Amino acid sequence: MNRRALLLGVAGAAVAAAGFASTWSWRIVGDARAEGFEIVKSDEEWRKILSEAEYQVLRQEDTERPFTSDMLHEKRDGTFTCAGCDLPLFSSTTKYESGTGWPSFWEPLPDAVATRTDYKLFLARTEVHCRRCGGHLGHVFDDGPPPTGQRYCMNGIALDFVPDDKAA
Repeated sequence: MNRRALLLGVAGAAVAAAGFASTWSWRIVGDARAEGFEIVKSDEEWRKILSEAEYQVLRQEDTERPFTSDMLHEKRDGTFTCAGCDLPLFSSTTKYESGTGWPSFWEPLPDAVATRTDYKLFLARTEVHCRRCGGHLGHVFDDGPPPTGQRYCMNGIALDFVPDDKAA
């Protein structure tokens, strides 16, 4: 095999893999009604209520840079909510320092999140989204602490925080 054939083969494989990933990875935009979310807004409506960075993560499944979120350092007692719809997602009692650069939790609140498999990095990962508005939150991995052994690795920009003294 000559170098040209090898390069063409690699390029063809990359195009095919990208097509596979885009076909099988879930995109929130234009898909919310099909998924049956309680809160459905047009792209224009989401852009009006979210900052550009929030929009990119929650609606376009982007990932914020590690170690950049204020939520990483949030230590008060309270509840982490969806930045898109204010649904309570995680209790501060389940937050822990994972060392990954993103806020991590070992368990969501009951009926707060939903998951699905994505293949964006050409391997199966479990994507986590808000069960009410479909906003992309991050991913869950099986390398967390007891009692669940799970690490919900969330984009801090997708979360808001309500301290216990402000709740109710």
